[in-house]
Amino acid sequence: MLKQILIKLPRKLQKSDLLDSSGSDSGNHTSNSGNGVQCTNIGNSISSRLSVVKRVSSAVFPASIMVGVEAVEPYLSFTDVSILQKQSLFISKLNLCCEVSDFSDPDKTSAEQDLKHQTLIELVDFVSTGSAKFNEPAIAAMCKMCAVNLFRVFPPKYRSNSLSGEVEDEEPMFDPSWSNLQLVYDLLLGFITYSSLDAKVAKKYVDHSFISRLLDLFDSEDPRERDCLKTILHRIYGKLMVHRPFVRKAVSNIIYRFVFETERHNGIAELLEIFGSIISGFAVPLKEEHKMFLWKALIPLHKPKLVGVYHQQLTFCVVQFIDKDPKLADSVIKGLLKYWPVTNSQKELMFISELEEVLEMTSMAEFLKIMVPLFRRIAFCLNSSHYQVAERTHLLWNNEHILNLVTHNRQVIFPLIFPALERNSENHWNQAVLNLTQSIKKMLCEMDEELVLACRQKMEEENSQSSEATEKRKLIWERLETAANVIPPAACPVAC
Repeated sequence: MLKQILIKLPRKLQKSDLLDSSGSDSGNHTSNSGNGVQCTNIGNSISSRLSVVKRVSSAVFPASIMVGVEAVEPYLSFTDVSILQKQSLFISKLNLCCEVSDFSDPDKTSAEQDLKHQTLIELVDFVSTGSAKFNEPAIAAMCKMCAVNLFRVFPPKYRSNSLSGEVEDEEPMFDPSWSNLQLVYDLLLGFITYSSLDAKVAKKYVDHSFISRLLDLFDSEDPRERDCLKTILHRIYGKLMVHRPFVRKAVSNIIYRFVFETERHNGIAELLEIFGSIISGFAVPLKEEHKMFLWKALIPLHKPKLVGVYHQQLTFCVVQFIDKDPKLADSVIKGLLKYWPVTNSQKELMFISELEEVLEMTSMAEFLKIMVPLFRRIAFCLNSSHYQVAERTHLLWNNEHILNLVTHNRQVIFPLIFPALERNSENHWNQAVLNLTQSIKKMLCEMDEELVLACRQKMEEENSQSSEATEKRKLIWERLETAANVIPPAACPVAC
């Protein structure tokens, strides 16, 4: 009877079973009796060491792939082992670096941190010499080490964005653990750009989850980290072509969230810089997916207050699209007019500069579609009381291509801008703007003096009609006041 009861009790798991069950992928429980090199207990050590930033791994790396790898003491140097053992030592050192150091206290140093730093330097040197062989166990160990060290949740942002958008003047915040992070990034870059790397095997571990977590790191406040990420993501896009659609979609989602929800992200400029290079490699004719990225992501990026942080990269991307398909100039200019700033003069200066670059690549056929609303906006800018905006708008006429477009369509454009130039001559306070106005008026007269005279005559007629309407309105009000004074107070229906 006692024997039957004991049989029914649950059997205690063996140590090897525990190791395999914690490291296996989707139910793979192959035992690893001493030959595999594992980073066990990583989750517990991370959660106990870090209080501000939670470090996490983005993917599952099966323990079964480590079976058959000879265990080598990770503290040995690469020069102290044979050529056959170097690969095993490489994996052992990668697993040793899975221990995350806490750099929150700058005064706290330990032998473990120094050992890890030195090990990372050895790994970077080993990969740079071309001695490494990235078979599947090495790729898995590399990706796991990078995931554990890099992928983390950033602490809350206590620095609030000012309403004026003057965040460029703030001092950047540097990560205290950068000395180790930089080595991990160098190692990841060396891995991605390794000449003999098998992309078919690498894509199993540098998967969508890995790339998604990598993109999350672009929100780092450390500009050095964002610069490393920019280079690595570009290399991944070029090396692992199967992931290209996912990268484009993931970046689009980041931009959507930034534009329409948060307006807070530190890495938009770096992401746009990557896409500037990607767009230049698009095949023509452009796919509909690529045009949607322009319409739904790039053009709305002109809306946020912080556009000045990434405007240079944004302009480059937009110009690259128009270079690929000149017919897109129409939709780009309409987008600029839609998001044109009214009260932010510095932002308006950026829009005028971008507009000039776009117009330089605009064909006559596309210009005809948007010239009326465009030059109505330019007329407002010519009359701007902010002298820099007015001056920059006047300088558009120095561009030969824009001047050629205006000359061929002067019958439509002159009546739109001539009243603005006349108002400047009469009322503008800045002498530099007045001089530019006189120069443009002289240029217009040289193009078509009869048309300028017709515009002046039409403007005088409109001013006369406006004066008559003002006088008429004034007389009506005077009659109403006189009639109101004639009525006796007692006859007033409203009690005073």
